[in-house]
Amino acid sequence: MDVTPNDTGQPAAPDRALSGENVDNKGYAEYIKVIVVTLLIALVLKTFVVEAYRIPSASMENTLLVGDFLLVNKLAYGLRTPRYVPMTNVSVPTLTVPFFGSIHREDVVVFEYPGTIEEVKPLKAVNFVKRCVGLPGDTVRIVHGRVVVNGATVGLPQSAKPADGLRLWSGARRQTLFPPGLAYSEYDYGPIVVPKRGDSLHLDSDSFSRWKIFVEREGHRIHIDNDRRIFVDGKKTDTYVVERNYYFMLGDNRDDSLDSRYWGFVPDANVIGEAILVYWSWDPAIAVGTIMTKLGSIRWNRIGTIIR
Repeated sequence: MDVTPNDTGQPAAPDRALSGENVDNKGYAEYIKVIVVTLLIALVLKTFVVEAYRIPSASMENTLLVGDFLLVNKLAYGLRTPRYVPMTNVSVPTLTVPFFGSIHREDVVVFEYPGTIEEVKPLKAVNFVKRCVGLPGDTVRIVHGRVVVNGATVGLPQSAKPADGLRLWSGARRQTLFPPGLAYSEYDYGPIVVPKRGDSLHLDSDSFSRWKIFVEREGHRIHIDNDRRIFVDGKKTDTYVVERNYYFMLGDNRDDSLDSRYWGFVPDANVIGEAILVYWSWDPAIAVGTIMTKLGSIRWNRIGTIIR
């Protein structure tokens, strides 16, 4: 390659911009930049906009089947800051900016399981998907398997599996229904009022066990002394003012669903988003013996199904 002498008469050094090594390094840097930006965009979308979930149980049949993969709109009920530090199980305070819609009755909602009726907080974060049947302030009742909200009977969704009262979730009869201390059953339940922010709960020796975990989940200490007096955060009281809005959730497969009948209300802070679309589905009972066998289990008719 020809070179042009410099002022000293010595050959000039080759232009470093033309160096193959530098071109390669620049190319690698561009690739890394694209990868990092792509990962950041994916993380933001997953955290705030849309996320994929898999259905592991039969509680929402036939609306959702085991082996369905869902897309969940996390902006449906407002912009929510993460409940956990990304890629960890470390919980952090969350904030919701409700600039979109709110939950409606019959919405299929993904939310974080609040825990059993004996847990203030579950040991492990688990996401559930159920149908919202009760909004804050609603009175919910189940009469012979029929859901009644504010005095009006609510029919099963068209895609739901009809309840016959003959089959139950495998552990249902071994569990206490929510709230404890009341003679409710899975098919004759309530009436129960779904708490809303600002409601006053009456506290006495009879209702103490019913509301103890509820109050503790809202971040307060509650106890009853030997004289049957109730104290919240060390102050004697007979009322408690609810600080959050709550929802009552049921599975579409009422005979085989672990839902609000067993563990109570879902606070608005636990809501993740609305299930909107089945983007993939196959039968998980069919083992991956061969690729063709597994491909044969794909439920093509469910792919692209709008969830209603």
